Amino acid sequence: MFTTIGFIGCGNMGGAMARAFRLSCPTAELFFANRSPVKAEKLAQSLVGRVCSNAEAAGCSLVVLGVKPQMMADVLADLRPVLAARGDRFVLLTMAAGLTCGRIRQMAGVDCPVARIMPNTPAAIGAGVIQLCHKGLTDVELAELTELLSGAGLVDLIDEELIDAACAVSGCGPAFAYMFMDALAQGGQSCGLPRDKALLYAAKMLEGAAKLAGQSDKSPEELKQAVCSPGGATIQGVYALENANFAAAVQSAVEASYKRTLELK
Repeated sequence: MFTTIGFIGCGNMGGAMARAFRLSCPTAELFFANRSPVKAEKLAQSLVGRVCSNAEAAGCSLVVLGVKPQMMADVLADLRPVLAARGDRFVLLTMAAGLTCGRIRQMAGVDCPVARIMPNTPAAIGAGVIQLCHKGLTDVELAELTELLSGAGLVDLIDEELIDAACAVSGCGPAFAYMFMDALAQGGQSCGLPRDKALLYAAKMLEGAAKLAGQSDKSPEELKQAVCSPGGATIQGVYALENANFAAAVQSAVEASYKRTLELK
């Protein structure tokens, strides 16, 4: 079905999805359009694709809109004549936060199938989380799109009313995780560790803790308690985080990101 895939916007997420699609479907023809031709050219060279205009990319069987929410209306307004003139079936795939499938249809001026995904940056190395919802895809199209996305990491079908909250957790979450990682490393430095070793230990610890949590049937609270020996070093650190309202600060960060996502609609 998706024999040609056109990318309009070749930023971090667009590039990550392109690499995942190439991994999942080596035979697909990939087309890249971007305001900065250099980015499109780099992707085209590395993924055996072609640089093209927005209008040419909009002629593909799967059109990937790697466009920021505030730019989407203008981009789709320019493409309306191209999309309206098409007589074949095609799918629009959007990564724009806050813009529903229905809103994308309105902006595009066509009653075509629309899929919406919320990938995060680890998708660039195949370790991402990608929420997926859609309007109008057939079962075959949904299965094929899911397979294409699987090269980027975990793909989870979700109701559209939940996707903004999901984005606030897994989409924004890497930034929060990097802040925590850096803070751990700085703490290690203050205790005498070299910076490079402190960062390595912090990163590998987070990687291992996440992997254990994903494979365990225990809750995060139970896993935390398993590390906290009575009177030991870990429990003292946990008390320090609790006294600094660590959990409340993280929850507030997610809620603030969610609120901003709603404002983009």
